[in-house]
Amino acid sequence: MSQNFQLVVVSAGTSDPSSTRLLADRVAGRVTTLAGKRSQTVGTSVIELRELASEIANALVSNHIGPKLQKAITTLQHADAIIASTPVYKAGASGLFTSFFQVLDNDLLIAKPVVLAATAGTARHALVVDDQMRGLFAYLRTVVVPTSLFAATEDWQDNGLNKRIDRAALELVALMTSGFEKTVRDESWGSYQHEFGSAGGTELTIDLDSDLMRLAAGGAAS
Repeated sequence: MSQNFQLVVVSAGTSDPSSTRLLADRVAGRVTTLAGKRSQTVGTSVIELRELASEIANALVSNHIGPKLQKAITTLQHADAIIASTPVYKAGASGLFTSFFQVLDNDLLIAKPVVLAATAGTARHALVVDDQMRGLFAYLRTVVVPTSLFAATEDWQDNGLNKRIDRAALELVALMTSGFEKTVRDESWGSYQHEFGSAGGTELTIDLDSDLMRLAAGGAAS
């Protein structure tokens, strides 16, 4: 049975065009092609973080979510799969990239399949994806595909990059079409630790009248 999936590309590239966005677009194109071979359709949305920079900074210091940032969050909420791509600066993922994911609700991306990608001017930064980015997305409880993507300047003409893109795209399609996220959210959501005020209200099944919650609020047990 044919299904329509929503793929979201998050790019932290600062120029237009950027190699960071180019890498993400190549992955998205392969995902669409591979899904089509399975009689599935994929719609792609793009979140350009450079357009949200001021609202991301404001959210970090004030917890206020601006309208553009809120639209990006809503887009991610409805994503069936994500491609997250960042440039590397000073041996680390872009501050804009990490700041965006740090302001997201901890429950927003649970069980969503993700491809991680990074670009840099030198291959010396090749371990940034696995050494730094995977930890952030593990904390957000996403499902990161096994194949990481990194492209230095010299990689763009290397057929090895195309092979890695194909592999990562296939892994993402396999996870996306398996229904893994839906199964987790339908059958296991309550077993995750949620913060009060998160999870789109689904955490409100917490018994606020229990002795533990009364004590936590400074009251007394019954």
